[in-house]
Amino acid sequence: MDWVVVVTVALLVAFVVRGFVLAHFVVDGQSMATTLDTGDRVFVNKLSYRLHDPNRGDVVVLHQMTNTTERDLIKRVVALPGETIEMTGCVVRITQANVATSQVLDEPYLNERDRIPGQCGADIPSQVVPDNSVFVLGDNRGGSQDSRNLGAINEDDLVGRAFVVFWPRSDWQWL
Repeated sequence: MDWVVVVTVALLVAFVVRGFVLAHFVVDGQSMATTLDTGDRVFVNKLSYRLHDPNRGDVVVLHQMTNTTERDLIKRVVALPGETIEMTGCVVRITQANVATSQVLDEPYLNERDRIPGQCGADIPSQVVPDNSVFVLGDNRGGSQDSRNLGAINEDDLVGRAFVVFWPRSDWQWL
């Protein structure tokens, strides 16, 4: 009887943790290269955005719905609710709410080729990020389906914040 109780409690804890606290995600595609590569496995904190709002620079897993299919994507948050974002010639500018001047977004995680005009994908016309939404971009700007195509992402569609690459061991890193 003791073993039944132990196994039942262990399974219950595992289901609760997997369902509400922690998940893993397998990267598929090159939209976050060179930060993440196909086959990298990351842990995702699913509780994070129930406790606080997303932050600029967070690497997030999000749900994408298209007609009858659903899949998860991994991207980086670059603009927050109420901010104005624009990108011209691979330079992202953010204007915070109630501030008159824009600032160039510092992006040390980008590869040098993603800073070369013509290699970073489409420009972003000036637009305000709606309330309860974030604007996300892939680190591989020229090869990413992100908010330039999908629009701002509702915070309810965020699965959670990816915080560590745990496999393969050679790619281990905090995000």
